[in-house]
Amino acid sequence: MTGTAQHCSFVLLADFDIDRGAQLTYQFPQPLGTDEGLLANLMLPDGAERQPEDWTIFFLNQTPFNTISPVLALDPPVSDSQHGSDADGHENDGEEGGQELLYVLNLVRTKLDKTVRRGAIVKAMAICTRHSFIEIFKPVLLMALDDYFAHPSQDCLARLFDAINSIDISRAPVLTRHEKLIMRTSERKDVFIEKFEELLRPNNDSNAHISTKTASSSSKHKATSSQGSHSSFEEGILTRARERERKGSIPAASSTALQSPPQQQNQNSPSEASFSLDGSAVWVGDESGLDQVVGSVPSNSHAHPSGSGRGRRSTDASSSASSSGFQSGAKREEAGLASTTAHNPAALKDTHFFPAVMEYNDHRIPIKLPLATFPEEVGDYSLIQLVQLFSSPTASISGPLHPHLHTSGAQTHPIIILFNALVTGKRIIFLGHHRPAGQVSSYVLSACALGSGCGVVLRGFIKRAFPYANLINREEWESIPAYIAGVTNPIFESSGSWDLLCDVGSGRMVVSKDILVNYPPTTTSQPTLITRTGTLKTEASLGSEEDMIRPSKDLGVAEKRGDVTKGNDADNLFMEDIISAISYHYGEAHVRARFTEYATRFVKLTARYEEDVLGIQTTLGYPSASYSERIGDHPRLGSGLGFSDDAAGARELAANASRIEAFRRTESCELYRADFKKMLTTNPIQGFDAAHQLWRLRHAKRMSDGEAELIMRHLAENVQSYDQVTELLSMLPPHHNGLLPLSFGLFHQQEVVRDLTVDIFNELRLHPVGVQFLQSLNHFQRYAFVRQAHARESRLMREQNMLAIPLSNFASRTPSNRSESSLGGG
Repeated sequence: MTGTAQHCSFVLLADFDIDRGAQLTYQFPQPLGTDEGLLANLMLPDGAERQPEDWTIFFLNQTPFNTISPVLALDPPVSDSQHGSDADGHENDGEEGGQELLYVLNLVRTKLDKTVRRGAIVKAMAICTRHSFIEIFKPVLLMALDDYFAHPSQDCLARLFDAINSIDISRAPVLTRHEKLIMRTSERKDVFIEKFEELLRPNNDSNAHISTKTASSSSKHKATSSQGSHSSFEEGILTRARERERKGSIPAASSTALQSPPQQQNQNSPSEASFSLDGSAVWVGDESGLDQVVGSVPSNSHAHPSGSGRGRRSTDASSSASSSGFQSGAKREEAGLASTTAHNPAALKDTHFFPAVMEYNDHRIPIKLPLATFPEEVGDYSLIQLVQLFSSPTASISGPLHPHLHTSGAQTHPIIILFNALVTGKRIIFLGHHRPAGQVSSYVLSACALGSGCGVVLRGFIKRAFPYANLINREEWESIPAYIAGVTNPIFESSGSWDLLCDVGSGRMVVSKDILVNYPPTTTSQPTLITRTGTLKTEASLGSEEDMIRPSKDLGVAEKRGDVTKGNDADNLFMEDIISAISYHYGEAHVRARFTEYATRFVKLTARYEEDVLGIQTTLGYPSASYSERIGDHPRLGSGLGFSDDAAGARELAANASRIEAFRRTESCELYRADFKKMLTTNPIQGFDAAHQLWRLRHAKRMSDGEAELIMRHLAENVQSYDQVTELLSMLPPHHNGLLPLSFGLFHQQEVVRDLTVDIFNELRLHPVGVQFLQSLNHFQRYAFVRQAHARESRLMREQNMLAIPLSNFASRTPSNRSESSLGGG
């Protein structure tokens, strides 16, 4: 996404004529060069006259039949570095013949009018854009269609085209893959606030004066003892400290040290003055980070190449367990931004979105541009609605059992069946008879996100997805392998050209009666595990590195009860957790994160399958290995996916063998192989499997001192830059307790492990995002960090002072003098 490229490539207008049917009336600024009848029928879906308003979504440039060929080139040629790969290092897979995938957002409206022959006027307007976050254009499209109904002319399309392309997003921050992963799982409204420096920078001298004044007052405010930034626990300590000062129990200088940050500090370790409040305040920087982006940087701060401020201040670290501290910080953030962004189109209230404004017909429409989306995520889809639909009491599954789909036999959850159909390349239809086409389209987009792990793990689903499809050119889109289509015409159910049908009206799923003929089972017997040297030792739980599947407490009882098939109940346990989270009102972000982890684990399970069953060197992930004390002259860290024991691993591999074999033959698997190969060379943390080490810290029942030291040493030595910090933090999401696995090192029995943990935390607090993660630690963990960092610094200072003592101080006491003195004393 660049600020100079056009946001809108085309605007289309279609209407329905009672004699000629659906007609494409206007194409602005030029014809698309494709079948106009196809475009008109996609814009006017079946049954549109029964809906007062409906939204549909379809794509262009997917296949030869819907590839556009405009006469003129709208945009200048874009280099491969701009559109050949996204910000995550993935090559764009929505291109055919070198053209980008175009997302079409269409609004169709029916207005009753007794003066016309049919008694109603049906018109549709659509915009074609390169941005997958098409939902931001809905408000202006509503206004534009209203405008066209009132004044039908091509000028309405021209005004809409110009309004969308006038949106200025040149100052929107471009996040890396790991920054996106952090933002997606963070609920803080000020995450990566430092990235908005361009937005907060004034545009003229008058605004600069206001901004400087505001920044100055903000700096002065933060230098004082602001009670609003302290949690209730730390506020009580401050109150008691002031009472002792008034009673004369502590000197005034000590009280000053409790409240004011030191003027000069050591760059590598906290100074004694920074550890105030009896260790309850962690020196982690300002809570909101606003001083680092509005220009109020202290003189002792150090610029960071990535743009992240390194200014350190002695502030309290508000606990994430208590929302009061976070809310007060958010209020201060909004208050400061209200003045600094007075010249901006919209206030920056949530850093998950970039605020912009679109001007259309004298209306200023606020735009919230999402910053953490991936190419496989289109529109404002909802996994929660998808899960609720196919988990309802009316949901049912019919058709034959197939090993690719039914990984837990007849007890397989419908969502797991849908996931299996997606990753194994089955033809899927979402049918919504008498349902709005927009509703059907949203379920198709949700399914694409489900299969791809919300765009984070796999790709290749969007380019074979048809959110709304109809009888026009039916043979062409049905010929696409593994298509995912949304239809409203019930004739498709009887066609039999699908493998899985999902009815969005009733929540039922139907597996094709011919699926066993079209896809013969690839694995008819339990696979034989290949014995390898150096197999993984018994691990702590059945879960993966992401802890996304809770272990069964009594697997043996479940097997006797018949609740599992082939010992595989992990999928059903996972769905129970998802449904429970939804019932407890967990948000969409949490559910998406869990499905991302599920897809990640499936790929790692495939890598383990290639090693243990096929006996080949996997290219889908790190090789599976356990920690070894001695490999040659050096110990070796573990890597890959582990199981609770060999029996559990054998059961899980056997239960998933069929869907793994089918997945290995899909295009998505090959794309992931290429992505993983690229990540091995481009990831900031190199040389070891960091995710496996964090899993060991979370789950290992028994860990040797040597392994603990080696893990912490590798992390301390390889997390020394901003990019490395963000990669590490992306593997420590808040819903998995954030820095908790690393904080265990603060309480290790060996001093070297504790010191290495302090080194890691010291590196984290150099960056605003690391500051926010440190603030999420509880008081006990922060106490441990503060005390140990302070104690180690004091120890190092004593050692330096001892080395600085002149040797002349020892010259008066020669060995002979000391001997005589001792003899004389005797």
